[in-house]
Amino acid sequence: MSIWAKISEVVSALARGESLSVLFERLRRPPERSVAFTIAVIALGAKMAKADGQVTRDEVAAFRQVFHIPAADTAAAARVFNLAREDVAGFEVYARRIARMFKPAAPILEDLLAGLFHIAQADGHYHPAEDEFLEQVAEIFGITPVRFAGLRATFIPDAPQDPYAILGLSHGATAEEVRARYRALVRENHPDQMQARGVPPEAVNLAAHKMAAINRAHDEITKPLHKTGV
Repeated sequence: MSIWAKISEVVSALARGESLSVLFERLRRPPERSVAFTIAVIALGAKMAKADGQVTRDEVAAFRQVFHIPAADTAAAARVFNLAREDVAGFEVYARRIARMFKPAAPILEDLLAGLFHIAQADGHYHPAEDEFLEQVAEIFGITPVRFAGLRATFIPDAPQDPYAILGLSHGATAEEVRARYRALVRENHPDQMQARGVPPEAVNLAAHKMAAINRAHDEITKPLHKTGV
């Protein structure tokens, strides 16, 4: 059964009156975790769209870049999006239930936040309300301000481009610490690792954008170190 067929089952459950936020509790383990990840991006994306007051075609297109939705399954995805947008429960409820599925600051939570950043900047304007929304979601997820700044720099062109923040390092990091962190990020963003932690294959392409930023940051930091012989 495809991930979208499973999501259609979730939509059927919602039609019977089950709460979307409660359904996350039933999707805690693989392979259901991939379903939870997809629904989480849809649901929090809907809440984020509500935060800046509008849903643009660019944002919808960005979502389709993260998840390649077959035409036959578009209605199910739209149903989840609309239910989340109309649900009286605040986004904090969704974010807390999602966070409880994983350890604080688990890599998959950063994957989810990366998807939301990708959608937020799709219309070419990163709204202050979106930044506030994502910062609060990151806090609920247990993601540190330094890592949040790094993700923002990775996905938002107008954000301060601090290479140390992108790698999640302090400016006093040694060359050895830079190398170790870089290697850890390469492993963390490998497609096999991402799928193993519950990121559906449809969303693994987010890693390409992250790795491009990580490689640039690593080069920017290490070139001066090589010149000084550190």
